[in-house]
Amino acid sequence: MQPLCLIEDIDEGDARGFNLNGSAIIAIKKQGELYLYQNSCPHRGINLEWQPDQFLDPDRQLIQCASHGALFLIESGQCVQGPCFGEHLKPIKFSVQDKQVLVELPDTLLSPNPQAGND
Repeated sequence: MQPLCLIEDIDEGDARGFNLNGSAIIAIKKQGELYLYQNSCPHRGINLEWQPDQFLDPDRQLIQCASHGALFLIESGQCVQGPCFGEHLKPIKFSVQDKQVLVELPDTLLSPNPQAGND
């Protein structure tokens, strides 16, 4: 497990992006729960945000892909609207110890995504 941030670095009802060893990660805190996903849209394999830390829809209830407007449930990562309907964001395994968020990066995240940025 690798340290990502402190739990208080993520505000309630907000999302933050992180880059850990070249791996893009989204962390969202909603109703006191923390959710971590790979920062990669299932539709095209590109990062979800268009500006740093801009991952949520205007109501701050869903994760939104800036490229195609796809909407994902924060709690499960399931796409509920958009071109990747029914697909899921890939969760990141994590634990919180002494206020430190520790992540377990899958091998697929440790190497660059060959699809990212290709049209």
